[in-house]
Amino acid sequence: MTKGTPSMGKHSGKKSHMYCRRCGKHSYHIKKKKCASCGYGATPKQRTYSWLKK
Repeated sequence: MTKGTPSMGKHSGKKSHMYCRRCGKHSYHIKKKKCASCGYGATPKQRTYSWLKK
């Protein structure tokens, strides 16, 4: 297989993220089985930080 632009076309069909069942955002990682936004799949608690709040 060659490097560069021709091989980049083979990456297009793979999805890494889908919609989360808990928060509804498009941040649930299919392979990791974890949501980057709310933490669904990793923890039963909602993912929040003090610096996240306005």
